[in-house]
Amino acid sequence: MKTTDSLGNARPCSKHTQVKVSVDPETAAAFKAACAASNVSMAAELSHFMIDYANGSAKRKAAPDYSTRRRRRTIVRAMIREMEQMRECEESVRDNCPENLQGSNAYETTEEAINSLDNAIDALSGFWLTP
Repeated sequence: MKTTDSLGNARPCSKHTQVKVSVDPETAAAFKAACAASNVSMAAELSHFMIDYANGSAKRKAAPDYSTRRRRRTIVRAMIREMEQMRECEESVRDNCPENLQGSNAYETTEEAINSLDNAIDALSGFWLTP
């Protein structure tokens, strides 16, 4: 039996493949939606990934280089930029929240996320980026 992956490559596929995609339902749903949108079998895509990974062709990230303070600071700056982007997204969600949902659990979770991100940014900036 042959199938095609998202790039149109023909690949052999076993008839029965069962893999738990994720413990996180949102991740599993996103994977399922992406496969459906691409008209690709979830089982086939997972099988191909596992085969590629077992053969060593799956890309593996190299460990970051923490050897010098300058490199560590560069990495921390990148982390701070990412956290600032996350904070902006959370602020956008909070600012666009309908009035009837303000005070709800979701709204409070967003507020807590913004506060936590602010605290983390301040802590990292204060420790790593001061002369």
